[in-house]
Amino acid sequence: MAEIELTQGWRFVDAQGDYDLPVSLPFDSVSTVVAAGHGPEPYAGDAETALRWIAERDWVLRRSVTLTQADVVMVLSGLDGVVDVSVNGVDVLTADNAFRTWRVDLSEYAQTGENQIELRFHSVIHAAEALQTSQPFYIPYHKANCPIPNINMLRKQQCDFGWDWNIALAPFGVRGGVSICPAMKTRIAHLHVEQAHHDIEAESVSVTVTAHVEHGDGALVEMRFADRMREAVVTDGVAQAVFFVEAPRLWWPNGQGDQPLYSLEVRCGAAVVTRRIGLRRIEHVAVNDAKGTGGTGFKFRVNGRDVFAKGANWIPADALHGRIERDKVRDLLRSAVDAHMNMIRVWGGGRYEPDWFYDLCDEMGLMVWQDFMFACNLYPADRAFLANVAAEVREQVQRLQHHACLALWCGDNELLGMLHEFPEARANRDRYLVMYDRLNQTLERALFEADPEANWWPSSPSLGPLNFGDAWHEDSSGDMHVWTVWHENMPFEAYREMRPRFVSEFGFQSFPSMAVIRRFIAPEDRNMASAVMDAHQKNAGGNARIVGTMMRDFRLPERFEDLVYLSQVQQGLAIKTAVTAWRALKPHCMGTLYWQLNDTWPCASWSSLEYGGGWKILHHMAARFYAPVLVTVVPQGDKDVFKLINDLPDEVDVSIQVAAVTPKGDVRPLAEVCVTAMTHKAFDVLELERSLLKQDELYVFTWQYKGQNEGGEGGDSHAPQPFKTYDLIDPQIVIGTKELRGKIEITLEARALALFVTLEADQPGRFSANAVTLLPDMPQKITFVPQDADMKTNFTVQNLYEATLGGAR
Repeated sequence: MAEIELTQGWRFVDAQGDYDLPVSLPFDSVSTVVAAGHGPEPYAGDAETALRWIAERDWVLRRSVTLTQADVVMVLSGLDGVVDVSVNGVDVLTADNAFRTWRVDLSEYAQTGENQIELRFHSVIHAAEALQTSQPFYIPYHKANCPIPNINMLRKQQCDFGWDWNIALAPFGVRGGVSICPAMKTRIAHLHVEQAHHDIEAESVSVTVTAHVEHGDGALVEMRFADRMREAVVTDGVAQAVFFVEAPRLWWPNGQGDQPLYSLEVRCGAAVVTRRIGLRRIEHVAVNDAKGTGGTGFKFRVNGRDVFAKGANWIPADALHGRIERDKVRDLLRSAVDAHMNMIRVWGGGRYEPDWFYDLCDEMGLMVWQDFMFACNLYPADRAFLANVAAEVREQVQRLQHHACLALWCGDNELLGMLHEFPEARANRDRYLVMYDRLNQTLERALFEADPEANWWPSSPSLGPLNFGDAWHEDSSGDMHVWTVWHENMPFEAYREMRPRFVSEFGFQSFPSMAVIRRFIAPEDRNMASAVMDAHQKNAGGNARIVGTMMRDFRLPERFEDLVYLSQVQQGLAIKTAVTAWRALKPHCMGTLYWQLNDTWPCASWSSLEYGGGWKILHHMAARFYAPVLVTVVPQGDKDVFKLINDLPDEVDVSIQVAAVTPKGDVRPLAEVCVTAMTHKAFDVLELERSLLKQDELYVFTWQYKGQNEGGEGGDSHAPQPFKTYDLIDPQIVIGTKELRGKIEITLEARALALFVTLEADQPGRFSANAVTLLPDMPQKITFVPQDADMKTNFTVQNLYEATLGGAR
């Protein structure tokens, strides 16, 4: 009997008998009910609470299947919720972990001919409450994040019950699939791929492939890799072969080299498994390197080369997993690469992504920091829970271990902080600390059982193993989450006062673009204080903080649209201030991963890519402040120090020009310097007394670089004073367009200094740049690639003068 994929033909029925809906796998409950016309669009207006009833009910997923033999196994992956599985009326499994695959021998329950299969989904809300009640004492969860309680009781995506950026819909369903196959069929359960890089300079690599085979003892296994073939016999469920690769083509992170991938094929009879392998060595270096301070560094070394990690945090691509599409995810990851990112952190309150996600990261050169799926809560530590978690970890590590992109496994997101934050943990620290340690040790032990060579970090943020201190405010060691600017309402300059070793979270919010707002928010609700705008803001007081912070640096806009635009300018400036300051500390600091890359739904958030994949102003700025060769200004007292950073593999020669500019656009040269930029550290190239600038002047500076293999250029501006102190004048920007094949070339000209000049189009597409600075007699060209080249595109332009001084138009 061939394997049967049970994808089609299911019925989704609620326990009350009100709904009987057709469904295909994979699916989520909310998308299915809404698509059938039984609920409003979840993301439009304030529809959230109107859909909670779905998760309050029990549901049944059922279908029949005809079998030609009874000795079969049913394989179920990604059962999202607490699910009782029955075959022909007999319960065969209770699945309680969305991150596991379940294999059930049906030999005693199945029959030749027709068989009935039912998956009974318990209400995830009621199941979580029952599990909490069954605990010997209360185990706290983050109430500010989760309006639906007790998500920490369930092994499912933690942000399903809400987060400070996510809608709380409590979806459930099947994230993977259901299939039936012969019970004794030979199966390659998983592969383990181990690389030994004997000599980086000589570039010789041996690759050991271990195949774990079920029902195959004595069978011959053929393995093909790097144009070589090896044979091995399965003994005690294992077959192994070693491949020696001379002069290999090494895999590098984005910006450091190419990403060649070698094909691996493993065959045992009819069972075939294929993988693509990138040959590389990634070391996580966390050693005491600060004399006398006990400071522990934190960096990644790839193929012997220290690499500054530049990137962002990844959250699920949609709040409803039934709406996630591979092509849209590819576009999000490509946008990260286009902004010179080389790492993303898969955050611990979401999900382990599917295989194809990591394939894409392999192809694009995006290193992956992979959290285990625990975030911002405390968790049970009884034997059953820990055994469930250990099985989850082993499966996920075995599945992902071979990927070139995989750089680090991290135990959790911010659980150490919850020991300080929850009053229950403060009142009984020993109890909850021991529970945390049991969970953390379970993760570590299961990780190294599955992959002894894995890179491991216990928690994020963390000062280091067995150090339970405050990594939100202590910057001497390990990785740091910097939230003082946003949550504690500190000025952006506070970023420059810290000297972190690696920053794995920091962020500042903005509103989504007007294009997104128009799709999901009605005209009458487009007001910063409206109930609907509040519903699309999940961080308490967030909208007020965005607008309130503007008053520090900007003159307040009068129009809603200008507030939206200025919120994105402000967000970009916040993250630019942090990243440029910390890149200027290289090698003391060796990584910045801002929060967050993407959105799960249309909302005010910390993302640089809004829901749908559009680039916010922050993402356009990131493409510049993450550029491989960067010149930036770091104020130090009464002086402004110009720093040069080179993240390319080789040194380059750099020419830098610095000038002062007035609001009128008059330019006054200040300095010019030529230097050779080394790769191992940032260094000072120029120091100017701030008194050189007149009261109404800003810095503008440009640079050009050339090395043995590549060259390029860049430019930036820097305002020593808050922008509200400058009397900007109307730049009278003129837009010219020229249609080319598949794209539009736009020319922008201004009659005065124009800051943060941003184009918007009336159809989806991608601009080559945005939030640019214009000067008189210096036109700038920007290209736009429309999603639909056959549609006519109209453009509008925004800038700081129009938003803050142009008045109500």
